[in-house]
Order: sequence, then C-alpha cells, then structure tokens
Amino acid sequence: MSFPSTSVLIVNYNAGGHLRACVESVLDATVVPNVIVVDNNSTDGSLDTLIRSFADHPSLTVICNDKNDGFARACNTGIDRACSTYLLFLNPDCIIKKETIEQMIAVLEQDPSIGLAGCLIQNPDGSEQAGCRRRIPTPWLVLIRALGLTRFKQRSPTFAAFELIDQPLPEHPIDIDAISGAFMFVRRAAIERVGNLDDGYFLHAEDLDWCIRFRKAGYRVVFVPHVSIVHNKGVSSRDRPIWVEWHKHRGMARLYNKFLFPNIVFPAALMIRVMIWIRFALVVVRNELRAVIGVGCRNRTSRLGS
Repeated sequence: MSFPSTSVLIVNYNAGGHLRACVESVLDATVVPNVIVVDNNSTDGSLDTLIRSFADHPSLTVICNDKNDGFARACNTGIDRACSTYLLFLNPDCIIKKETIEQMIAVLEQDPSIGLAGCLIQNPDGSEQAGCRRRIPTPWLVLIRALGLTRFKQRSPTFAAFELIDQPLPEHPIDIDAISGAFMFVRRAAIERVGNLDDGYFLHAEDLDWCIRFRKAGYRVVFVPHVSIVHNKGVSSRDRPIWVEWHKHRGMARLYNKFLFPNIVFPAALMIRVMIWIRFALVVVRNELRAVIGVGCRNRTSRLGS
C-alpha cells in the first residue's frame, strides 16, 4: 500500500542521546519518511552521534546552523527544504511508535479541512503530558491558574483551566484550540496558505500562534486521542530555566500583541503587559529560592551522612 509522502522535521539543540533515539524510532516506522534534522549549533556531541549512527541512511538530511536562531526559524528552514504532502514537526526528545505516522496520515486523508493535528503525548511514566490538548491561554485563564482558582472549576466553568488534561480522553479525533509544538502533523497545502511559523518567536508560543492562524484560515486543528507518543520534556533546556522562562514570557507577550491587544483598550493592554513581566520576575524568584533550598537540603544530608 502506498502512502502520501511525509517529511519529519526535528530541530535539535543539545538533546544528547535522545536525538539518536528519536530519529531511530522515526526510521523504524511503517511509513518511512524523509527525516530532516536542523541543528541549532549544538555543543554536546548529539549531532556527531547521530551522523555516525545514520550517515549512510538515504532518508536522513542534516542541516547545520552556525548559531541558535530559535525553534521557529529552524522549523522554517526545514519547511523550505521539504516538499512532501505532510510534515511532522517532532521534538528530538520524543519517541514515536511504528504506526504513528501511518495513523496520522489516515486521519488527515479522511478530511481535507484538517490542516494541523496533534496526538496524545505521554510522559515516560505513561501519564498524559499537559499541553497536548488545550485552550488558548488567555490572560484570564493564566491568572486563575496562577491564583489557584482552577480548583473551583466544578462550581463554575469560568474557572476551568486552559489545559484539558483533567478531562476524559475523547473517543475519536476532536477539534481543539491548540496542540503541542512537540508533535504537529501538518498538511503542506495548508502551510502554503497559512504561512510558515512566525520566527519572531524564539522558543514557546509559536505553536499557539500557528494554531490560531490555521483556524482563522478555516482549517481544523484536531487532537487525535488514539495515537500516542512519549516525550521526555525539557531535555534541551533543563540547565537554563531563567533563559527558558524569559523566552516563554516574551512569546506570550508577542502572542497577545498580535491577537489580543488590537481588540482591547490601551489601559487593559498595558496592564496585561505589566502582569506578564511581573509574573516572569516572580517565577525567577521562586526558581532561585527552590535552588537555594535544594542546595541547603543536600548539604544537610551530606553532613548527616558523614
């Protein structure tokens, strides 16, 4: 049986041994795609390991950037190189199953109005990973989460979280506001209409931006519950939490500036901008306190054990 052509685009930045495992799982699929790895100037040897392992594989293309210009720009480099019917954007710390690509093709082939689809993303322990099915995180939804008000969601839908992880899995593919950028299965014809990822985002929120733009263009964004993968989240960013938080908040500010602020009065937009960066400062302080407490606990444990 023949299948429409598919390319898998993987952006790598210091993903270690996860990159090789990810590519191996893709090349072992029942539908073997073209694999394009775009490396953002990694320094951990992950790309060298990949090349040594699959140097002669005809389905693998490696693009080496001389600097890290961000996730979205690297994805766009891969888009410009790929010429297949479908594209799968896959994080380098993900492992897919043999039938993953075949199953996703089947879903999109059934309905040409589906432009973008995600699947059930699981943590290594098998639990559902937050973010693979969600609503757009509006300022209100972010605020009620920060204040812990989502515990009142049973009393009123006003306090419902933007992540839908606490809801039962649907029995079939459903339309959804947004999926995770760790796994995005996309129709090439839709990209040509919607446009590439916005490379004004460096890291985070570019997937939300794309979901909004796809829906505005009339395409369905779909969550596919019967297809699952494993994601070892945050491999490339564990050692740089403040850097990651900076780009996460910067990305949300850009998202709101594009899609929210033009529709609200200036004082409200200004207040939201200020709240974004206050939240960033609080997150940094929280992370620093946790680090200090963690060091203190380890030192006390060490003294007790000596």
